[in-house]
Amino acid sequence: MKSITCVVDNTVSAGSKCWGEHGLAFLIETDAGRVLFDTGASGTVLLHNLEALDVAPETLDALVISHAHFDHSGGLPALLPHLHPDTPLYAHSDLFRPRYARRAPDAEPVSIGLPFEPELFQGSVSVTLSSAPQSVAAQLWTTGEILSRAEPEGRSNSHGVFIEGAWRPDPYRDDMGLVADLGDGLALICGCCHAGLLNTLAHVQATFGHPVRVIIGGTHLGSASPAELHHVGEALAQMPALERVYLNHCSGPGAYLALTTALGADVVRPLAAGERLDATFRE
Repeated sequence: MKSITCVVDNTVSAGSKCWGEHGLAFLIETDAGRVLFDTGASGTVLLHNLEALDVAPETLDALVISHAHFDHSGGLPALLPHLHPDTPLYAHSDLFRPRYARRAPDAEPVSIGLPFEPELFQGSVSVTLSSAPQSVAAQLWTTGEILSRAEPEGRSNSHGVFIEGAWRPDPYRDDMGLVADLGDGLALICGCCHAGLLNTLAHVQATFGHPVRVIIGGTHLGSASPAELHHVGEALAQMPALERVYLNHCSGPGAYLALTTALGADVVRPLAAGERLDATFRE
């Protein structure tokens, strides 16, 4: 991995021409080409921000979707016409399950999954769905499904799915991240981390066998209790190789404060839309 740029986030870097929205997208540049991880909530913001960053959509070599929620997949309809038909798109095999939010117990469920029909992909990109880790580029993989979830998940009580006609809590099976080999450790890049940050880290350690040096992205700690945030901070402080934590999107100010308290302001930082980091992460 050569660099990572935040293309879409809730916040925008000061002085950047990028726009902000409730969503997330990262551009990962590797020796093998450019990988876009998630697409934000809208094509309007995604395409504007790519232009502001002087990145032509036609130059993207691969796409990865962390999970189905619209704030990570909503830019796809506007993006796909710009891509070569053979461009690979990687995601979990449960990506197309309809997903909903019920804002009150008696409220009608509202769709929050893919904001388009699966047929959108026909003739546009090459879709590869798998629950196992997938190689996206040299030294860059999807995490695969996070099966073991001994720690709290990044869960919302309003999220659900219909299984055999019955409303059930969303199992978030499709939630995945990206893992980049930095040479002296791993970078974990998260979308929303619905599987839970500590569960995801344990899965990455067990699957890839190297310590995580950098965490980037949405951690879904925005609704975590003070006790949960304290627990996460203590757990991260026990990771001797961890050098940087860049928080985005659904992490929340409480998580930023708690993790900064546990790890220090030199470790925990924001990564707003328009900001670019080189792969050393030691600026």
